[in-house]
Amino acid sequence: MATGTVQKLPRKVAAVTGANRGLGRAIALELAREGYAVVAGTRVMENARDLEAEIGRIGGEATAVECDVTEYVKVERFIGAAVDTYGRLDVLVNNAAIIEPMTLLRESDPSEWELSIKTNLLGVYYGCRAALPVFESLGGGVIVNVSSGAAHRPMLRWSAYCSGKAAVAMLTQCIALETRGTGIRAYGFQPAVVATDMQRKIRSRYVNEVSNLPADQLLDPAVPARVIVRLCEMAPEDLNGQNLTIRDPELLRRLGLESLMR
Repeated sequence: MATGTVQKLPRKVAAVTGANRGLGRAIALELAREGYAVVAGTRVMENARDLEAEIGRIGGEATAVECDVTEYVKVERFIGAAVDTYGRLDVLVNNAAIIEPMTLLRESDPSEWELSIKTNLLGVYYGCRAALPVFESLGGGVIVNVSSGAAHRPMLRWSAYCSGKAAVAMLTQCIALETRGTGIRAYGFQPAVVATDMQRKIRSRYVNEVSNLPADQLLDPAVPARVIVRLCEMAPEDLNGQNLTIRDPELLRRLGLESLMR
């Protein structure tokens, strides 16, 4: 769907970064099933065109937009595409992330370390920076920053990834503090270990204990995607700014997703 033209306005609109595969793709599909028009940000447009078609087959609406989260101008254009195409924006899911470099800090390539921070931290900041004025003008909105257990404990050979995710956890709290009373909600969400290309890369060589997790402990991406979308729908005020985890049974009960605990 081309940007620049306002279509018949959907009930809700969501923007998802890193939407062409893995967890991002699952989130985009679940949002579409719940009635959201989805703006799918991706660096690989060919895969995102497939996502557009798949969402169309289930009766949803989607627009793929090229988005390299390491460049603010492209992220700003991505957020602008939601408003230009659909007239509004209700949800932003900052999902795009990279795991490299997976090495000891003393052996790390500074350029790879920098790229990790640009992607995993600045990419989230850019998304929030571009979306917040839109949300403020519309009287509210929801941000979900996909997090990790690595945000809260050190992991061997993941210094860049842990540092970026830890910073995003604090960024999420700052957003909640700054926007209190505006109708904006911001959450961090840990999806646990999900069967994605990133996990296959981790499991392909030993870097830390995550590499040795049995395959049957990896979640299908559709499972955390359901939780993220329900969180966006319910947007509980008392959880604003918190870093939540799919492993919290009380959270799943609150969201009406007790069946996921079985």
